[in-house]
Amino acid sequence: MPEVELPPSDPSSWARSPQVMLLLNGESINGVIRAEVTNNGHYASDCFAATVAIGPNPLAVVPSWSAANDLLVDLRFSLNGASFAPLIRGSVDSMTIDPIMGVIRVEGRDLSASLIETRTQENFSNRTSSEIAEILAARHGLFAVVSPTTTPVGRYYQNEHDRITLNQFSRSTTEWDLLVFLARQEGFDVFVQNATLYFQPRSMGPLQVITVQAADLIELRLKRSLTLARDIEVIVKSWNSRLRNAFIQTARATSKNGVGSGTPQRYVLVRPNLTPDQALKLAQQKLAELTIHERTVELTMPGELAITPRTMLSLYGTHSDFDQLYFVDVIERHIHADSGFVQHIRAKNSSPRSETTTPTDDVGSRTDS
Repeated sequence: MPEVELPPSDPSSWARSPQVMLLLNGESINGVIRAEVTNNGHYASDCFAATVAIGPNPLAVVPSWSAANDLLVDLRFSLNGASFAPLIRGSVDSMTIDPIMGVIRVEGRDLSASLIETRTQENFSNRTSSEIAEILAARHGLFAVVSPTTTPVGRYYQNEHDRITLNQFSRSTTEWDLLVFLARQEGFDVFVQNATLYFQPRSMGPLQVITVQAADLIELRLKRSLTLARDIEVIVKSWNSRLRNAFIQTARATSKNGVGSGTPQRYVLVRPNLTPDQALKLAQQKLAELTIHERTVELTMPGELAITPRTMLSLYGTHSDFDQLYFVDVIERHIHADSGFVQHIRAKNSSPRSETTTPTDDVGSRTDS
């Protein structure tokens, strides 16, 4: 994995002139006082907020802002005041106008918002996950970067998709819910960046590692779940009506340093009509989802533009077991005319463990007479 080390946080050690550029429906807006961008790493929208001064005669500007609809925002940050990196493109969800103070605050989400707000009752059973992602992206005017898949989605959990979209609660199921469900079945990531929908494996391409040193951080909090530090075992039980067989699949994570020895923390899932391979995949997936929350680091540092929710963070300098790799979960970047550019990061991972699976345990079967 390529590794990048960030510069130390002492501003005197390198030139910084952080600035923000805000485009509203493609036009540059002057007077940005503050901007915030939050990038999420787990099936959620990125979001933004910006506060803009509206000039020496605010009351003359208020009528046009108060009647505005369909506002599209592009926020770009720069470290040197010359080259700007696009951080988010999205629609404004709400605005707050303060004519006394002469400022307007806009808030919104990235372009996944249109998928989140669109209910679906469609039956896509004969389509593959990648085909559905491409169809939905096109409906909302998004480009699509989609890795091909081959399984018709009606096979997942023996038509679980039909039950999701056609049951009595179908009006609560959105196109984004559907994409997240399909991404989980495929082991994919799904997110919107600028005007592009990505639907692809999480391990797509080389993973970049960003290294940060504890001594260069403004704030650092280290958290550990002792419950999740124990050995963990996920058991999936299923009865497959087609195979006429009941079976159990087990995946287990064991601490390499022996801390989690003893009775493991057990989680049992019962799911109908899985194949043995599907049950094993589910057990491994749930095991990973549990163990990754064992160690969490929350840090504040000078703002930069290299870290994303699809990079890994390498922390060192705590002189403890917290010096290891972490998956970035959330990045919150804040740039202010007075306080400058800082960012808050939450990242998580398990301690080093060994993972094992046990052979399929057939617990019952029958044949036709």
